[in-house]
Amino acid sequence: MQHDPVRTADTRGWLRKALIDLQAGEFELGGDVSLAADAVFHAQQAVEKSMKGFLAWHDRPFRKTHELEEIGEACLAIDPSLRELVDRAVPLTEYAWKFRYPGEIDEPSRQEAQDALAIARDFYEAILARLPLD
Repeated sequence: MQHDPVRTADTRGWLRKALIDLQAGEFELGGDVSLAADAVFHAQQAVEKSMKGFLAWHDRPFRKTHELEEIGEACLAIDPSLRELVDRAVPLTEYAWKFRYPGEIDEPSRQEAQDALAIARDFYEAILARLPLD
């Protein structure tokens, strides 16, 4: 069965952006620990874009938001087996804004960033495994 080329292109676009965020986070974490804040931001973005790619594939609308719980619930309505991954990813939501502006006292540790990127990679790979894309 042939897939809708527009839906396929949209889904691939989201997943390509998610992969770029994963690669950026891993690259940044490989350098100076002061880039851990950027790495956790990219982890959040990778999960968000993976979720949106999954929703795009299933032709489910979503609003512009960084709230992983909201987007994750929409994913769970399609595939409840994502529950554990969604639950692990939801705490990454705060990385969409935390550490992005001056005035934050704490910065994430290298371990925190590594953990966030591991969650993001697991989520991305789980989404890829559920889609019939090359």
